[in-house]
Amino acid sequence: MRQPGRDLVEFEANRPRLLGLAYRMLGSLADAEDAVQDTFVKWQMAETGGIRNPEAWLTSVCTNRCLDLLKSAHKKRVDYVGPWIPEPLHIELDQSPETDLERAQSLTIAFLSLMERLSPKERAAYLLHEVFGKAYDDVAGTLETSESAARQLVSRARKHLASPVSRFVPSKAHQTETLKAFLAALETGSTSRLEGLLAENVRFQTDGGGKATALRRIITGSEPVGKYVARILGRLWSHACLKPYEINGIHGLIVHDGRDILTAMTLGYDADGHIDQIYNIRNPDKLRMLTATVHHDARSGALRLDA
Repeated sequence: MRQPGRDLVEFEANRPRLLGLAYRMLGSLADAEDAVQDTFVKWQMAETGGIRNPEAWLTSVCTNRCLDLLKSAHKKRVDYVGPWIPEPLHIELDQSPETDLERAQSLTIAFLSLMERLSPKERAAYLLHEVFGKAYDDVAGTLETSESAARQLVSRARKHLASPVSRFVPSKAHQTETLKAFLAALETGSTSRLEGLLAENVRFQTDGGGKATALRRIITGSEPVGKYVARILGRLWSHACLKPYEINGIHGLIVHDGRDILTAMTLGYDADGHIDQIYNIRNPDKLRMLTATVHHDARSGALRLDA
């Protein structure tokens, strides 16, 4: 038997955790909110009195809705103009000793970009088990498969992500010094401070989505990237306002004209603390939510937007 008041309280208690899962799966807050809302609609239609474990039921419905959205997203990205980068958010990660680093790292743009290497089911299985700590039998139940198949999905995902990747989150002090060197290169046109902080195989990519001027190719290598930052970006941004900004838990920059955010720039780091990814997001559709603060609960992986 349904109890509407209790059902609403139950769902709202789970909403932030579902949003955290959906955003990590989809790399888009708008799509994540759609997935959570679709889950709510199904919850309203269900005979909730017979659901023994509401959290597991909601997780399963939300995950499978995300899988459906990923299939349609793949088709759209085939025609996407230039590199596709996940939607950036103003997320401040908890830096206390109790912080769950795996959950914190799984929100960086670098990590979310890595999810593109995985098939939809590998992505779901990996996030549920490795990030949200779900047992393999729970993962199997969510994905409607066997426990052995769930284990294989997580194993394959680990292998895809096993090569050196930019999922390392350095200390805030290191990030601050890196950002100062980046700003110095922009202001002076010199790469002397920046060169030693760039990984040899650093990649610079811009996402304009066909809606803003952007490079359609990815620049690779410390020397070409350093020169592009100092000589080209420095000139392009010379009359804009630059503001240090926390983007998905990493110190980055926003470029604005006093009214609108025009660009969000964030970094990925290798295990030695060198910059190995520079993400320049210019698609205006992906910059709309950057003025809102998103709170991350490192214990549960939940995301909650400021009201």
